Amino acid sequence: MPETALRPKDYKSGVKPVWCPGCGDFGVLNALTKALAGLELRAEEVAFISGIGCSSRLPAYAAVYGFHGVHGRALPVATGLAIARPELTVVAMGGDGDGFSIGGNHFLHACRRNANLTYVVMDNAVYGMTKGQASPTTHADWEGSKLTPEGTHVPALRPLELALSAGAGFIARGFSGDPNTLARLIAEGIEHPGFAFIHVLSPCPTYRPEQMQYKSHVHGGFEPTDDRRQAFLQLLDDDEFTQGLLFRSTAPAYTPDTAESADTASIAEQFAVAPPGGG
Repeated sequence: MPETALRPKDYKSGVKPVWCPGCGDFGVLNALTKALAGLELRAEEVAFISGIGCSSRLPAYAAVYGFHGVHGRALPVATGLAIARPELTVVAMGGDGDGFSIGGNHFLHACRRNANLTYVVMDNAVYGMTKGQASPTTHADWEGSKLTPEGTHVPALRPLELALSAGAGFIARGFSGDPNTLARLIAEGIEHPGFAFIHVLSPCPTYRPEQMQYKSHVHGGFEPTDDRRQAFLQLLDDDEFTQGLLFRSTAPAYTPDTAESADTASIAEQFAVAPPGGG
């Protein structure tokens, strides 16, 4: 625990965000720093891992350890770090394209592996950094992209249902326009022993200006449960604007069996090949 109280601004770097004015990711950055301050975590105890996209720039704006990786690969890096350095608080982050399209395979397996890390996905249902294409969470009738001017005709992915099916032990949804509630959810996710998925409605004012009305649509309603069936039933009635904690299980987090660990020299011996003639 630090000797003096930490404040949210203590976790922000001197790098000025390049997000568009009004971008929801500003609210997520504020919520993350509020959560870290509330948990009294030192900056050197925290690592932010991201992929590619507007929201994936976030590690540069924070004064914690950070890794800006390649597209869709935040979770394997974060999983490896969480397992190798369990004393760190590992938070992976990215957008809906990074997390659910090219990174979709990694998302599924991160849910079921249940390593001790938190994954924050800022979802604006559009590829913002590459000029407004439809993403996996874009509704089928959205006609705002020149690539799909008549809509995608493909049903939108439902991330919370996917996470629940894949075995995630902590599932919640927040809203960037309500950073205090979002900070609480992030803090709960960090404290959860295992994989925590936090889906964030984070409007894109540039390519999805209609999302600026989210504040009038977002509402509470999830009843936290450890029963997967009850969680699924809640999602069947979800209008995609319900925020709060949906599901939290008591399954233990994945940890490597240190009793069977070996150093690199011992591992190399297992693969040694005897020279010809047995010499």
